[in-house]
Amino acid sequence: MNKSFYRRNPQGGTGRLAHWSMESEYAELKEVLIGPMDHYSWKSGNAMSRRSMRLGRQFDKSVAQQQYQEMLDVYQHCGVKTHILEADEHLPYQIYARDSSVLTPWGPVITQMYSPWRRGEWVSVANFYQQQDIPLYDVITAGAFEGGDFMVLEPGVVLCGYTGERTSEAGLNQMKSWVEKEGWEFKAYQFDPYFLHLDVKFAMLSEKLAAVCTQAVEDELLDWLKARQIEIIDISYRSVLELGVNVVALGKDRVLIPKASEELVGKAKAHGLEVFAPDMSMFTSGGGGVHCMCQPLSRADA
Repeated sequence: MNKSFYRRNPQGGTGRLAHWSMESEYAELKEVLIGPMDHYSWKSGNAMSRRSMRLGRQFDKSVAQQQYQEMLDVYQHCGVKTHILEADEHLPYQIYARDSSVLTPWGPVITQMYSPWRRGEWVSVANFYQQQDIPLYDVITAGAFEGGDFMVLEPGVVLCGYTGERTSEAGLNQMKSWVEKEGWEFKAYQFDPYFLHLDVKFAMLSEKLAAVCTQAVEDELLDWLKARQIEIIDISYRSVLELGVNVVALGKDRVLIPKASEELVGKAKAHGLEVFAPDMSMFTSGGGGVHCMCQPLSRADA
C-alpha cells in the first residue's frame, strides 16, 4: 500500500466520503462487512468463551452455519448489502469483523488487534478496501485498538472505551487526536478488561435511545449519556453474560438482537422498535455477538 491510500489530512478538515461513511450508530444501514465463519471456533482467550466452556457448552459448526445464514438473511430482508471478508485458515476469530477496522465519517481505519491469533486480520481487511476502491482514512500504529470499543455515537460525537488491553491508552489517544482535529467530540471511557469491549454492555438502538447495563458501567458514563439527553434502557448483568446488549441498529427504528436476549427484545419492542431476533448462541457463547460480527461500510446520514 502506498500513501495515496490514506486520505486523512494531518491538519484536520478531511472531507466526508460520499458513500463509505457514517455519522451515527443508528442511521439506516446501507452496506456492511461481515467476517467469514469458515475457520471459526471458540478460543479460550476471552472471559465469555471460558465461561461457556466451564458450563459444558459445545461448539457445533453445522448449527453455527445455520445461525450465520439466518443473520445474513435478516440483512438481505432489510435491504442491507453484505460483503464477506476472504477467509484465512489461520484466523479463527476473523468472523468478528467489527474489530479489525472501524468506519469513521471520513472513511475506514484499520486497527491493531491485541490477541496474537487475531493480529493477521488486517491483511484481508486491507485487501478488501483496496479491491473495493475504498480509501482508508488511516491506520492505527500506536498500541492496540479494536473496533468493539469504538462508536460513532451520533453526529459530532465519538464514544470510545478502553481497558488497556484490547484497546490501549496509546491506541485510543492516537484515534482521539485524529477525531478531535476533525472538530468532533471524543469521549473516552475506561473500564475493566473482563468485559472485552464496550459493545458488550452498551449499544445505540435508535436516535437518543441506548441499551446499557447500568450495573456494569460507572456513573461517569451514565451522567455523560444523560447530559446528551440519551434515554437509557437498562439491561441486567445476566443478559450481558450472554452478549445480550451486543446488537446492531439497522436504522428506521429497526434493530438486530440475538434471540436469547429476551429482556432487550421485549424492552425494544415496548419502545416501538421493530426487532429481528435470530438465534446466535454459537457465536455469543464464543465471545462475540451480532455487533461484533458486522462492520458498517455505509450508513445514511442521521
